[in-house]
Amino acid sequence: MRQLGDLDCKGKRVLIRADLNVPLNENLEITDDNRIKQFLPTLQAVLEKGGRAILMSHLGEPSGADSAFSLKPVARRLSELLGTDVALASDCVGAEVSKLASDLKDGQVLLLENLRFHSGEKKNDPEFASQLAKLGDVFVSDAFATAHRNHASMVGVPKLFKEKSAGLLMQKELDYYYKALEKPKKPLCVVIGGSKVSSKLTALINLSSKADKLIIGGAMANTFLAAQGLQMGRSLYEPELAGKALELLGTLARRDCKVYLPVDVVVAPNLNSKGLGRAVPVQEIPADTMALDIGPATSLLFKEALHTAETIVWNGPMGAYENEDFARGTHDMCESIANTHALTVVGGGDTDAAIHHMQLAHKFSFISTAGGAFLALLEGNSLPGIKALE
Repeated sequence: MRQLGDLDCKGKRVLIRADLNVPLNENLEITDDNRIKQFLPTLQAVLEKGGRAILMSHLGEPSGADSAFSLKPVARRLSELLGTDVALASDCVGAEVSKLASDLKDGQVLLLENLRFHSGEKKNDPEFASQLAKLGDVFVSDAFATAHRNHASMVGVPKLFKEKSAGLLMQKELDYYYKALEKPKKPLCVVIGGSKVSSKLTALINLSSKADKLIIGGAMANTFLAAQGLQMGRSLYEPELAGKALELLGTLARRDCKVYLPVDVVVAPNLNSKGLGRAVPVQEIPADTMALDIGPATSLLFKEALHTAETIVWNGPMGAYENEDFARGTHDMCESIANTHALTVVGGGDTDAAIHHMQLAHKFSFISTAGGAFLALLEGNSLPGIKALE
């Protein structure tokens, strides 16, 4: 796979698939521009190389052309950050868009309207991909967060280009994945949280052959605890996966991979409880309560497990951190990982949000912009958007 530095952009229309899918509030104002800022180095590099940048992205899940999902706020923010005008096309294909693209001068930027206004994007429609591809002379993919999607802009378009490369963010994402999971400095400690084992079982099985230590928190830990015979009260867990959980624990034990599960949890009557949370040992969860966070003893246990790691990969919160009563475990994990000397790589929107809330992003080696694509790599899957660049 070629890198951006290998690409001749001088005087050429450079069609760039970016991930500008930023959150908007009810006033259609951007509430977090991190993805735009992460993409900027690629855009600036293309412009410095004399390229004419044509950007394409999706935003949200519109059903047809819906002004609430327009990329207009993105064009405005890009203009501010670049210090130069970013024109927004009224569509992403069609005669008017083709003219705007052909009229671009060196160093100018055109942003196409939301790709998902057309059903052909998600369907990977060959005709839609062909219309997009005709807008550029060379292609750059910098949308790692959607690299697991078999969509037209990710797969159909790059296949129509001879001159193509990964963008700087895409390359950075892949480089850190390689450092963390393909050739990690040992010991490798993987921290997995979130709500369901079912959503991450494949990842856990794949990681069982790589990790030296595996820390399991969040509601998914409940399934492993229940599988070992503990009473979980009204906690969220997946009894149908108890057999798989025990099988995985056996595999890890045979591999001499140390598994860390909660020894205490914060319980409360329900997810929306305020001021009712209390820590109890996992053997003493009351029948009328739910386990909603890891407890202080578990935070200490996990901190000690992380202390000797040389590489740490983290995906998923330790509890229902959206309720501040059950956020302590996730915040403790943020601080524990931030204070290690290890290479630290984080993926997943919830985990990312927690780290930024704690204002500790600067203490992590790399925070991926992706959720689903990061998880797909943890599962050992190849990504369609990456294969299309090869």
